[in-house]
Amino acid sequence: MTVNGQFPGPTLYVTTGETIVVDVINRSPHNITMHWHGVKQPNFPWSDGPEYITQCPVQPGGQFRQKVIFSDEEGTLWWHAHSDWTRATVYGAIVIKPKKGTSYPYPTPHEDVPIILGEWWKKDIFEVFDEFKASGADPNVSDAYTINGQPGDLLPCSKSGTPTIA
Repeated sequence: MTVNGQFPGPTLYVTTGETIVVDVINRSPHNITMHWHGVKQPNFPWSDGPEYITQCPVQPGGQFRQKVIFSDEEGTLWWHAHSDWTRATVYGAIVIKPKKGTSYPYPTPHEDVPIILGEWWKKDIFEVFDEFKASGADPNVSDAYTINGQPGDLLPCSKSGTPTIA
């Protein structure tokens, strides 16, 4: 699964106090919800991602317009899918800049370079999910860890020069 054809998904750049609207269009064969990790969602908690807890999932072929309210958050957070094991597939960074006229509560960075850590399996993630549900055992550990969606030079699918995690 990807977002706008990207894996990881796009980095969102917002400002503290801003509200954005995200159109989630599900073209996958799986239910999906989105979770805005670390975003408080004041007065708007019913679309925060936990499937069947704060919202119903967006079914295959469906769509959902999601309002995301950034109240007083600053810095870098992340968003991710939040239905079953879709959490291991779709995710991205959120860079939250301070309001105009204010500054970060730490020295201003010279550059924003999000680093997103993840996992990668040689098998379809839903096969891994089905196997562990059927067996009752723990799921198989991932075959690699990723940095910005790349598993590193030790696996043939990474871009040249991708850093590795040892």
